[in-house]
Amino acid sequence: MNLKEEIIRLKEELDVTLVAHFYQRDEVFELADITGDSLELAKRAKATDSEFIVFCGVGFMGESVKVLSPQKRVLMPKIACCAMARMIDEGYYEENLKLINDAGIANEDILPITYINSSARVKARVGEMGGMVCTSSNAYKIIEKGLKSGKKIFFVPDRCLGQNFAKSLNLKSAIVGDGTDLKEADIICYNGFCSVHQLFTVEDIEFYREKYEDILIAVHPECDPAICDKADFVGSTSQLIEFIKELPEDQKVAVGTEFNMVNRLRTKNTYILSSTKPECPTMNETTLEDVYNTLKSIKDDKIIKETEIFIDEDTAKYAKLALERMFEV
Repeated sequence: MNLKEEIIRLKEELDVTLVAHFYQRDEVFELADITGDSLELAKRAKATDSEFIVFCGVGFMGESVKVLSPQKRVLMPKIACCAMARMIDEGYYEENLKLINDAGIANEDILPITYINSSARVKARVGEMGGMVCTSSNAYKIIEKGLKSGKKIFFVPDRCLGQNFAKSLNLKSAIVGDGTDLKEADIICYNGFCSVHQLFTVEDIEFYREKYEDILIAVHPECDPAICDKADFVGSTSQLIEFIKELPEDQKVAVGTEFNMVNRLRTKNTYILSSTKPECPTMNETTLEDVYNTLKSIKDDKIIKETEIFIDEDTAKYAKLALERMFEV
């Protein structure tokens, strides 16, 4: 059986849209009807007329689609887990809030902002407290909007993203539990991170600068601040794609983000900013066979419960609030 041909045939037969994140393996990515970063996929999936969304990505992404489009049935061939999103749950969120309170900052003086890489339950808690979601492409605007409230920003879960944006806005940041005075910070960061983007080092940058005199370094803001400080360009996934697309063909660039995405950017003069392969293991869990089995289950009306995204009404209500506040900015 040719899996690609079968997937294409089933897509044509069914009322379904196949969605894939930029970090998916090539064979899955190239069959998708919609591709993009996490927020773009949620918005575009919502705009489709399909009854079924088959989402190839990690769990929080499928949840965001379901929150924004509760009438759709959202299936994930693999409900893979983003390691960063798993670093925070409601319990850890509350524990960190208590630590901030113990530092002399009351809840009414805190505005939480969660990176989209978080579960629906964390988004809901943020929404309940009047906070909002951000992405790596709109975090500047979201944080600037949040600061107008006069409150301190509690940024979860990615400390690097929080620190990098604080630095770029000339603000003070602190990490909960690192021993610094939280009352002195404008942005208080939860101590989470992306394991893939931690692979890039200052030594990697120095290596490429020595090897190619005029090379550019372009990285994602989930990288450590020491990396972003030495880069020529820092941007979200979609911003990195646009930046590199506009470069002259002979301009060399080393890119600090996930391998699969970088690998399909340009055929020449584009390098991975790492001595190891920065491949997201959970994004690579979804296979063609998984996609085929999910589509076949729709056709046979035998959907496997474990592949479908369900969100309780209360969680969906407050998570949607947090997402909609972002869209308003």
